[in-house]
Amino acid sequence: MVSEPYLLQHRERDRRPIRFVAFGLVTVLVFSLLTLRLGYLQITNGRTYAAQAEANSTVTVAIPAPRGLIYDRKGRPLVTNVATYSVKITPADLPYDQRDAVAARLGAILNMQPADILATVDSATGSRFDPVRIKQDVPKDTADVVSESAAQLPGVSVVIESRRDYTTGTLMSHILGYTGPIDAAQYAQLQASGYLPDDSIGVAGLEATFESTLRGTYGENLVERDATGKDIQVLKTVQQPVPGASLTLTIDTTVQKEAQEALLWGMKAADLKRGVFIVMNPQTGEILAMVSMPTYDDNLFAKGISQADFQKLVTDPTQPLIDNAVQSQFPPGSTFKLVTGSGGLQDKKITPTSKLATKPYIVIAGTKFWDWNHAGWGMCDINCGFGNSSDTFFYQVATMLGADRLAYYAHAFGFGQPTGIDLPAEAAGIIPSNEWKVANFGQPMYAGDTAWAGIGQGYVAVTPIQLITAYAALANGGKLYRPQLVETVTGPDGNVIQSFQPDLVRNVPVSAANLRAMRVAARNSVLIRHTYNLVDMPIAVAGKSGTAEFGVKDKLGRLPYHSWFVGWVNKDPTSKDFTQTNSQLMFLAFAYSAQTIGNAATEIAKDFLQLHFHIKHNYLLPQLMQKGNFAGQGG
Repeated sequence: MVSEPYLLQHRERDRRPIRFVAFGLVTVLVFSLLTLRLGYLQITNGRTYAAQAEANSTVTVAIPAPRGLIYDRKGRPLVTNVATYSVKITPADLPYDQRDAVAARLGAILNMQPADILATVDSATGSRFDPVRIKQDVPKDTADVVSESAAQLPGVSVVIESRRDYTTGTLMSHILGYTGPIDAAQYAQLQASGYLPDDSIGVAGLEATFESTLRGTYGENLVERDATGKDIQVLKTVQQPVPGASLTLTIDTTVQKEAQEALLWGMKAADLKRGVFIVMNPQTGEILAMVSMPTYDDNLFAKGISQADFQKLVTDPTQPLIDNAVQSQFPPGSTFKLVTGSGGLQDKKITPTSKLATKPYIVIAGTKFWDWNHAGWGMCDINCGFGNSSDTFFYQVATMLGADRLAYYAHAFGFGQPTGIDLPAEAAGIIPSNEWKVANFGQPMYAGDTAWAGIGQGYVAVTPIQLITAYAALANGGKLYRPQLVETVTGPDGNVIQSFQPDLVRNVPVSAANLRAMRVAARNSVLIRHTYNLVDMPIAVAGKSGTAEFGVKDKLGRLPYHSWFVGWVNKDPTSKDFTQTNSQLMFLAFAYSAQTIGNAATEIAKDFLQLHFHIKHNYLLPQLMQKGNFAGQGG
């Protein structure tokens, strides 16, 4: 009898060939399937996957283009590019457990707070592989220290970048503006246009207005990156960068310096906090000088302004970042009588020879409207009324015209809408009409509102650039031009791409004869010494002063007031014939909250004329710059 263990042993021996065959079949089948799949991948989709693999390892990277330069009308450089060192951190290369230590070491070298460094890194746009600028315009010796400390500063690098240099410092800051780091909102909007996460962009002034022109066209490098996204090498340059175009301005640096010097003298003499001085060619609308005080230095921003310095600027009550020539609006006072007088003549409410009784005051709807001298001027024609700046004369003319016709002529002279000057954030001003007042206050203009508007008070508000543009139209015979700051745009090859011609907005709807009458009246304002000793200067000037009340009364019931003067000389500055329309030099002075015994703006204008025409005798009357704020100062 065969034992059971023996039978089990023979059965196990019989199963071994079957298992071997089965295992072999499975192995062949698996390898066959793998071979088929591999063949499919390599033969059928090989080219597709190879192309995808190549694309995943190469990317195009932008090459920044040199930004265009800016020159004055005589070719003097105002904005250039200089090479500087910048320190950057690539977040992907900064180990998380070393962030605090690296920030502390780097902060000690750069004299920065470690928290500010980390906040800059964390708030950066773009990917973790995009370097984040921590500090720019770093001195070479500091940059060397950072480079030599590379082992202790993982993720930190020093690069050479181009920085804007504003060669005239504070002289033209509001005109030129500045560039600054692109923020998250701007980057999201402009990324498709080729902007980079750490790009600079025009923030203010002409840098902002002509951003696309100055920026140029970025080039492209084809770069190989590893699996982590880090750059390995530049494979080739796909497209070379094209430098930005350059601007030549209408500004004359010499005239700008004269304007600034005159304004600074006036501000010191009268203890002014703000002021404006503008010089224009009335024949073209070209701005020769435009100064707004207080000001700032564009280079603070170009070099990477600190948070402390920035806060100091934005919290300054005098608002140095605001361009008062373009972005601020003020009551024009008696300078607005140009509109009232021109409208009255054109609508035949008055003639050049008709006379109105000017008394100490007139009564409108039971309210006394006083003349500025509280005495009146007797029987006055336009020469007398405009020359003496009689308020009661122009109350009457404004009332004859009515609110809507007065607004019509104000708009015709360019008030109530932006002039279109080549600068951002231009204020529109306010010109009241029945429609305007109903929209804003739910009621029409009253007769008293219209009377106040007729002398540039009440609701009326204008910008200095609007006012000089309106008077330029008077001086040139009725052509209202858009004020211009840019003369030409020149390509990187030196060829002129665009040349700006005088831009006529409209012909003012006032006859040549009536404009002539207003020019003669403006000359009379000087002749009768309403502008003090301006008539004694060796050049002949026509113009209009203005005193505009605003704000809150003091404890004596007196309102603060601004001072204005806007005037011009003929092509031959000694010519006293102001029936002519050939002036090439118009100027405007504005003194914010002057409260001086005399008209501060007139004294500032005289100082400019002395500087510009090299007049040796000093005609300034500093005693008029003393604080007074009394009735009798003049319109």
